[in-house]
Amino acid sequence: MSGQSKYQSFQEFWPFYLCEHAHPLSRAMHYIGTTGVLAIVVAAFASGNLVWLWLMPLCGYGFAWAAHFFVEKNRPATFTYPRWSLIGDFCMYFLFSSGGLSPHLQAAGVNSAD
Repeated sequence: MSGQSKYQSFQEFWPFYLCEHAHPLSRAMHYIGTTGVLAIVVAAFASGNLVWLWLMPLCGYGFAWAAHFFVEKNRPATFTYPRWSLIGDFCMYFLFSSGGLSPHLQAAGVNSAD
């Protein structure tokens, strides 16, 4: 890319993000990583040991990047769109958790198995 984003808004980016996470196992690995990140935040603040927070990127990106490299076999969107990818991950996580992800996947042209 020549310095300018292909996407001008998160709304434009969202279908691309979902297509990059088309495989259900890939999404599941993202959910595991995001759950781990949230658990680390809770544990760090509950224990008062904020040093644990350094584990957040290892857990979150570790599961997500493994999903991209070994399941999706694509380049993580976070390499090009770090902010929107982080927002997309949490949107995907909370929509899945609330049972509302399938319509978004279908609108993006992803065969939903959630």
